Formats: sequence, structure tokens, C-alpha cells
Amino acid sequence: MSGFDFNGIIPAIAVPFNQDYSIDEPELRRFAQWLAGQPGVVALMTNGHTGEVFSLTPRERAEVTRITAKAVDGKCPVISSVVCEGIKDAVEQAKWAKDAGASGLDIMPPHHWLRFGFMPEHCLDYFNAIGEATQLPLIVHIYPAWTRGSYSSALLAQLARLKHVAAFKMGEREMNKYARDIQEIRAADASKALLTCHDEYLLASMVQGIDGALVGFASLIPGLIYDLLKAVKAGNLTEAMRIQALITPLKDAVYGGGEPTGEAHGRMKAAMALAGIFRDGTVRPPTHAPGPRELEIIKAALQQAGLLKRAAA
Repeated sequence: MSGFDFNGIIPAIAVPFNQDYSIDEPELRRFAQWLAGQPGVVALMTNGHTGEVFSLTPRERAEVTRITAKAVDGKCPVISSVVCEGIKDAVEQAKWAKDAGASGLDIMPPHHWLRFGFMPEHCLDYFNAIGEATQLPLIVHIYPAWTRGSYSSALLAQLARLKHVAAFKMGEREMNKYARDIQEIRAADASKALLTCHDEYLLASMVQGIDGALVGFASLIPGLIYDLLKAVKAGNLTEAMRIQALITPLKDAVYGGGEPTGEAHGRMKAAMALAGIFRDGTVRPPTHAPGPRELEIIKAALQQAGLLKRAAA
């Protein structure tokens, strides 16, 4: 029902800022056009964690989507994340995203669920309300298994049966649950797309039988991630391991052996600047830019992968 082809790479895009922390519209437009033209990129996603969504006002989130959708019109669809605390706010912001040009929505769990937990009915009501209000295909954004905002395998199966749900952004970060969730979703509705968002262990998550990758890391290395996905889908483990060996030093430089965080997104923006993808790597406070030692590590990883000073055309 979605009209989306999820069999490829969906970068969760970083957002360039001016030195005064305002959105750099010309740079965002250029970046979006470049990224949409990369092999294997089937859509772009705005307002994810990589896009420093928590530093953006609701109106700015809609503006990022508007700029991106206008820039890539005719090249690929744009998905916008919705991150809100209640149904009324979520419906309003989802409609803003649709009006701005979003063709789909990634739905993050309300963050008060991380503190207080939730009941399955809360989640189902949330998705149904957004889907009915916008009539857009929805992506279920799964949070790590260790959080109170994590969805049970049974709830994921229920979500898979909802008519507006088209795909799942699989972010369990616990491989037993990851495998179990894939099994439950496939059993509930095999037509729903499964997308890894495990930037920090791409190969291990891809070989579980997924359709594509929705990752912030693809703002930096879309080509390598697509090559990895192709190798995995072709069953060529030797080639997949070779590509992962190129990715791993970059992954370690950006994510430091852990999960994506605000500081990791700052390190990735610095890498994008060193690779010539962004004009500079300015991040919004309270996120900090990486220090000199971190920059040296990033530079060495880019050099090893042959990406240093490779500019976006």
C-alpha cells in the first residue's frame, strides 16, 4: 500500500548548520540532491537522530523536510520522522510534514514512554491516529531492547497488521530479540519491509534477512553501505566481509564502539566535512564537536577507506 521500494538504502540525513546554528538551506539542498543521486538510495529520511531532531523546533523540522523534498522532487521520496509526546501533537506535526512534502513517516516512540513505560493499546492508538490523519505509509521506529520504549515481539506483530504500517526500522541492538522480532513480523505480514538501523554492526544485522538499511551512517558512506547490502543479498560473504573491513574503522571512529549518540553524530558531521560532503561540521548545542584527537582518528579512517577530501558534486 505504500508505493515505496524499501529494497535499498535510506539515509537518515544530517542537517548542515551555519555558524549561528541556523539551517544552511543552500547546503542542505545541495547535499540532498547529491545523496538522492547515489546508487542504491531509494529514499531520504529527515528529522532522525542523525539530523539532530531534538535540537530542532517543530517548525524547523517541517522546514528541513520542505527543503529536502523540494530539492529531490522527482528523484526519490522523502520520509520524515515524527517525535512527539502525545497524539494531538503527533498528528499536527505529521500533517506539517505531509504538507512539507513527506511521502512517508517514521514514528518514534514518545519519549515519556522511556521513563514510564506504556501499554500496547497506547502504541496501537498512536499509530492508528497518525495513519488515519495523514493517510501516509508509516515506519515503526524500534528502540533498543534495553529501553522502556522497546516494543515486544507480540506488539510488533500487531503493528505489522495495521494497514498504515509499511515498514520497520529495526533498532533492537540485542541480536536475540532482533532475530525473534524479524520472525514475528514476517509471520504477521511478510509484505512489511524490514530495515536495519544498526549503523555500528551493519553486516551482522544484514545477514538476518532484511530488505534494506535506514541508517544515519549512509549520510557519510552511502556507497559502501549499498555495496555491503548487495553483497549480502547475493550471498557473497567473502565480498561482504571485505566491504565491512573498510567500514569498520570508520564505524569505530564515529561511534566509538557504542551506539549512535549526539556526540557520535557530531563526529560523523566532522567526517562529512573532511570528506567534502559538508562545507563544515557545525553541530547545535548541547552536542559538542569532536576534539583534535578524535579528528585525527576520523581522518585516518577516511584515508584508509579512500574517502578523504572526496567532495560531493
